[in-house]
Amino acid sequence: MTQQKILDRKRGNALGFWFFRSAIKAFGLSGAYGLLYFVCLYYLLFDRPAVSLSMAYIKRRFKTYNIFQRIFCVYKLFINQGKNLIDRYYALACPGRFDIEIQGYDKIQNLLADSRKGLILLTAHVGNWQVTMTALKKLGRTVYLFMSPEENAAVKSVLDIDSDRENIRIISSESSLAGVIGIMKVIDEGSLVSIMGDRSDGYPSAEASFLGENVSFPYGAFSIAAAVQCPVVVLLSAKVSADKYIVDVSNVIIPRYKSRNNKHEEIRGWVRDFAGVLEDYALKYPFQWFVFRDIWKRKAENTTDKI
Repeated sequence: MTQQKILDRKRGNALGFWFFRSAIKAFGLSGAYGLLYFVCLYYLLFDRPAVSLSMAYIKRRFKTYNIFQRIFCVYKLFINQGKNLIDRYYALACPGRFDIEIQGYDKIQNLLADSRKGLILLTAHVGNWQVTMTALKKLGRTVYLFMSPEENAAVKSVLDIDSDRENIRIISSESSLAGVIGIMKVIDEGSLVSIMGDRSDGYPSAEASFLGENVSFPYGAFSIAAAVQCPVVVLLSAKVSADKYIVDVSNVIIPRYKSRNNKHEEIRGWVRDFAGVLEDYALKYPFQWFVFRDIWKRKAENTTDKI
């Protein structure tokens, strides 16, 4: 097990989820939010790996801030992540509780109406993907999440991850070849596939500038989309008030190879387009960034297209 997975397991446990679930029942959503200020202060003081990984983003997003301002930004980031985690549970327990505004809904409707195929939803570890998925029910299409099975039993149980409920399904990313075949199959059938595009994690990647420095972003979503001739819709969400989320699906990338001899350069162009959308998001919603990786350390893998 990698150090990152150990840290992720450490930060989510049954007792903690029980505590906040009980707080919601006793004090409501705002009361549970209030408790986060004490819990997150503990993590700020004692969880050095989490602070270090967050600081990798904060120092690039807030270049002119001094060290004390940046530490406060990390604290604020922890609090916002906590609110999003509480909202995930609350959205499952009380459907319809949040007001969700979808920007670009007509665009995604038209894309689906113009083709019998589905499409790829390219997203990132920002905002609240679980609340976002509930907003896509109105499209009337099955949504597949391309992801690794949740290893933290407490997270899986409380947040209802990995359950094949209603129109949301899982395609495992543990077997890359089988996963790609599965993705292509369900897109041909008219379904939507959500793929995270902000962590390379060993997948073939291409470099793009993000917050002033190069980052390696995986390009598998674009290779698949080019192969099955479907669009890529960038899907991002942001919590903008206690009970409101904005879901943005207005940015569409159409991956089509124009030349067999220039495929990698075209892929890099699509990756740069995605990085630009993601950077605009980070500038607009700086405290909705929950990647918790030093993504600037990773190197590009431009020479091998395995898909």
